[in-house]
Amino acid sequence: MPSRDDIQYAMETTRVLHEPDHRIQTFGETRFEFQLLSEPMDQVGKVRIRTGEVEAIKPRILRPESYREIELEGFDDHARARFDQLVEKLREQGRDLAFLQYGFRFKRGAVNEEVIHDSIEAVRERVLEDIRRTGNPSRAIIEGVDDTWEVSILKFSFEMILRSHEINAFDLRRKGLI
Repeated sequence: MPSRDDIQYAMETTRVLHEPDHRIQTFGETRFEFQLLSEPMDQVGKVRIRTGEVEAIKPRILRPESYREIELEGFDDHARARFDQLVEKLREQGRDLAFLQYGFRFKRGAVNEEVIHDSIEAVRERVLEDIRRTGNPSRAIIEGVDDTWEVSILKFSFEMILRSHEINAFDLRRKGLI
């Protein structure tokens, strides 16, 4: 299991290079595709590309203390511990955890891996050029740490929650649900 320092390092170095065009929907499920670029440790000139999906189920109104009800489906056995550490880290940083009023179940589907023999810079540019060319509105391009790549996916998911929260809250207030 990754140490707290490993998680901190992954949080600090993960970068979303390209965001999906949409946010988490208030009244339906939302799927995001991702391509995660990472350099395997001690392997110069290689880049691992993981391709998969993250699904956010429609937000539910929860009590703030009920963040333990957030389901993590399809992640490894250590995902809950990493999730809890991430929440604690955000609290320590004084981050607004108001989004935890909403329950999101993240479902990570199958992840495909490919190792490319090239520099991270060259692979990054090709992947970004591909997204500019295809214009896939649901795809995120993320650069993260190879050994703790799931932390990078969780960080992306949290960022999408934070970006969606205001819109979701507005929609819920407008319908008289909060």
